[in-house]
Amino acid sequence: MVYAKNQLSWTLQIKPGVFNEYRTMWFKSYRMTFSYLNRIKNFRYPWVKLFSTSQTTVDSSEVKTFVALAHKWWDEQGIYGPLHSMNDLRVPFIRDTLLKTIPNHQPGKPLSGMKILDVGCGGGLLTEPLGRLGASVIGIDPVDENIKTAQCHKSFDPVLDKRIEYRVCSLEEIVEETPETFDAVVASEVVEHVTDLEAFLQCCCQVLKEPGGSLFITTINKTQLSYALGIVFSELIAGIVPKGTHTWEKFVSPETLESILESNGLSVQTVIGMLYNPFSGYWHWSENTTLNYVAHAVKSRVQEHPMSAEFVLKRETEELQATACTNPAVHEELKK
Repeated sequence: MVYAKNQLSWTLQIKPGVFNEYRTMWFKSYRMTFSYLNRIKNFRYPWVKLFSTSQTTVDSSEVKTFVALAHKWWDEQGIYGPLHSMNDLRVPFIRDTLLKTIPNHQPGKPLSGMKILDVGCGGGLLTEPLGRLGASVIGIDPVDENIKTAQCHKSFDPVLDKRIEYRVCSLEEIVEETPETFDAVVASEVVEHVTDLEAFLQCCCQVLKEPGGSLFITTINKTQLSYALGIVFSELIAGIVPKGTHTWEKFVSPETLESILESNGLSVQTVIGMLYNPFSGYWHWSENTTLNYVAHAVKSRVQEHPMSAEFVLKRETEELQATACTNPAVHEELKK
């Protein structure tokens, strides 16, 4: 197989084959060019797992960092203070966005009836406010100490004890057990810590209800400014977050994030910048996404008759065979 990075075509050395009972095409050898690269690239079989649950996007090296900090989640003046403050933006944003999909909501419990998955919930800083809004929330985290902290804090409120469930597990395990279950998935300050961003986002898509399930992400843009302020200043100079919390190479731009989401059946609705003032301790919205930003995407309906890769292959083969009948050069090539 030869793939030209700057061209919209792949060249394969194949010869027409047939589909077997498992819908797999077997090839022999001749030259063929795909003119439908983008369609093949974006096609995904709805019945095939996009990510093997035997693998995980959890970064074991980062888990060690969070284990040491598990007892500090609910200290509003400590290292997780900025996340407590971020709730002033992210909770209303999630609430108001989801309310647009609910015709009638109960006063005091506007998200009643909604099922939400909080991925990388930590100590439950975002899980609890969503539960107080009436939603049924499952918070998952790979760090056992984080979940123990979250469960302990939840136990002080009997109402939350009924609405929130915490589990020590990975997102891949949720995909295995409960696909297409949740009205919304929240991954706040998480995607910059996973080992495989696209696999992680594929899993997020798989657990969302279809169509209309919402994915909410807050993360850090990959810019020179984010390196200077997010790592050099925040970690090395001011000590706002512990040294080694972030890896700049894992930061992701809104454009890259949107591209991955769109290719996995999610339509990006909103991208808004967020700015944190370390002196006041507050966040505010901004049109500038150079540092932090929030993204909201909605799972689209699968087309009833998508153009599959098999169909494209078959059509290309038929066209090439037809050409061979009238073009001696191609006919000779097929014989090779």
